[in-house]
Amino acid sequence: MSLKLTILGCHSATPRVNAHPTAQFLEIKNHNFLIDCGEGTQVQLRKYGVKFSKIKHIFISHLHGDHFYGLVGLISTFRLLNRETELHIYGPKGLKEIITLQLKLSNSWTQYPLLFHELNSDESELIFEDANVEVYTVPLNHRVYTNGYLFKEKLGERKLNTNAIAAYKEIEICDFQNLKNGRDYTLKNGTVLKNETLTFDPALPLSYAFCSDTVFFPEIVPLIKNATCLYHEATFLKDKEALAITTKHTTAAQAAQIAQLAQVNQLIIGHYSGRYKNIEDFKTEAREFFENTHLALEGKVFEIN
Repeated sequence: MSLKLTILGCHSATPRVNAHPTAQFLEIKNHNFLIDCGEGTQVQLRKYGVKFSKIKHIFISHLHGDHFYGLVGLISTFRLLNRETELHIYGPKGLKEIITLQLKLSNSWTQYPLLFHELNSDESELIFEDANVEVYTVPLNHRVYTNGYLFKEKLGERKLNTNAIAAYKEIEICDFQNLKNGRDYTLKNGTVLKNETLTFDPALPLSYAFCSDTVFFPEIVPLIKNATCLYHEATFLKDKEALAITTKHTTAAQAAQIAQLAQVNQLIIGHYSGRYKNIEDFKTEAREFFENTHLALEGKVFEIN
């Protein structure tokens, strides 16, 4: 089992030739989620070989332009490509009004179902669930209403211990699914074989926490505790900590402290301010507090096992 995360954009504020705003593509248990959609996201999707048709769910963190100005363009392109599959969009209240007004005034209504799930709660809530995956909001503290998102795999089926099963000829292939579901097996002579003697535990579920723009906010730690991987914004270095507080952003050191407090396995930082010429400095600063820190870089793919 693994998660696959493709960084489409990782810089803050205005797009530049080699610096695109926030957008990520997450593949988790047969789902393909787009997280934020800054300006130019659809170009980045093409550049890095992500098929548009795979995207069925889009999660927008907040209504600042560098996180959603690419959304109406992507929606319109889906229309031009004759999409028929429904598209679900999760984001702050007001997002539907913004997008539908643009579609109305440009006479560009979609021929596919466009479904908005608007958010306004200051408490974490379950917003998506199926047999394989759950998605929770992670309320953040920014200048406007903002959520991060926690993507969690559900516990999978148990794994067959084929060597143990082979010792009992009366166990047939048709019994395998019951064993995977955790059931014991009763032999014809009445002996009950405990499930754990015939199967192995399933792989531990993986999880990915995406924490967009926020001031240093330890209140999120219980919500993202033990996440397999955490992405956390790191707009500034320590030299601009006062500015981070004023603009309600985070420094690389503070992002690493959140990772340390939450005891996550891996930290990815991004949303770099354009005032810094060497983004390696962000990794250096963060690793003072959390060694397993990596930089978000456009086109970089993280395989999270």
